[in-house]
Amino acid sequence: MRALLFLLGVLLLIIPEILRVYYIMPFPGSQENVATDLRQVNIAYWLHGNIWWVRLIGLALVAGPAWHYLRHGGWWKRLAVVLPLALAALVYYAFTFRFMADKMFLPPTVKQLATPAVTDSTANSLVVVVVREGEARAYPIELIGYHHQVVDTIGGEAVMITYCTVCRTGRAFKPQVNGQPERFRLVGMDHFNAMFEDGRTGSWWRQVSGECIAGPLKGQHLEEVPSTQLTLAEFARLHPQGLVFMPDPNFTKRYADLKGFDDGTIDSHLEYRDTASWQPKSWVVGVVHNGVARAYDWNDLTRDTLIGDTLGGDSVLLTYGPSPISFAVYRISLLETIEDNSSGDVQRLFEQSTLPAYQEFWHSWRTFHPNTTRYLPEQ
Repeated sequence: MRALLFLLGVLLLIIPEILRVYYIMPFPGSQENVATDLRQVNIAYWLHGNIWWVRLIGLALVAGPAWHYLRHGGWWKRLAVVLPLALAALVYYAFTFRFMADKMFLPPTVKQLATPAVTDSTANSLVVVVVREGEARAYPIELIGYHHQVVDTIGGEAVMITYCTVCRTGRAFKPQVNGQPERFRLVGMDHFNAMFEDGRTGSWWRQVSGECIAGPLKGQHLEEVPSTQLTLAEFARLHPQGLVFMPDPNFTKRYADLKGFDDGTIDSHLEYRDTASWQPKSWVVGVVHNGVARAYDWNDLTRDTLIGDTLGGDSVLLTYGPSPISFAVYRISLLETIEDNSSGDVQRLFEQSTLPAYQEFWHSWRTFHPNTTRYLPEQ
């Protein structure tokens, strides 16, 4: 009976410790559950909230048998006690202080902004741009891709700029919950997408949509702040008085690990670009308009440079360029029809408005927009 209690206690000290991190980090097989199934997230969330109770039960189960065998057992029984307990201690250390997301990806300690300095080597660097009340800020993806989030004040209001390199998703949100300012920490990922935990309720929020998927606030959404993806050269041309988030000198090596992410040549199976079409790591431009989601293949856009389509009952136009990684999506609306009574000629005036659009990996867009359609040129 002592041996059985000891074994059960050791398993309680090891397995829950691993699962609470395994289910929300990109370990082999951990993020590949079907569609938007949240069972693994729910298990991890419960373990995060109750792990100390599980640890105490495990320690209570091993304490008596361990004391008995260490005092009265032979050397092999003592060894059979010490080795499992040492393994449990190692697992606790690794999965609490090494593999947790907020231990691997740290927030910036020095936040500096400067006017854009464009050189030949930085002109095509990708930035997430937020403009509020005429104030423009740019956040290089190869910087915030490491930090995952940066909170800034733009146009007099707080904005949380986020990026998940494994999904290739950039979003900006108001860091508020129920009208109150909130602080968020990176807690892990769900279906390869970064998740943040709020400091007040401990609820978990998806980076790709701002949706709360676990905790007391489940079902609520953070308010998204409009953002665009530009190159640094385009930002400098459009916003010459704008400011750019600068590298934190304490994370120079971490930033270097994302070299090549912008153009997809990074040496990482989670972040590289598959140049074929409609593969998990293929690039797409995703658009949601009037409740209809559609993905456009990056290869089609770069080949044709212009794509016209009808989405949600409206005419839309996708444009490519001028840089090799630039794009925009517009809604085209008929503004006025003018007919010349004498000649019978008809003149139509159109207006265009920018639609929110995102460059993402195909696996990300189809996972978080399960009803999406694909734009196929031959159709």
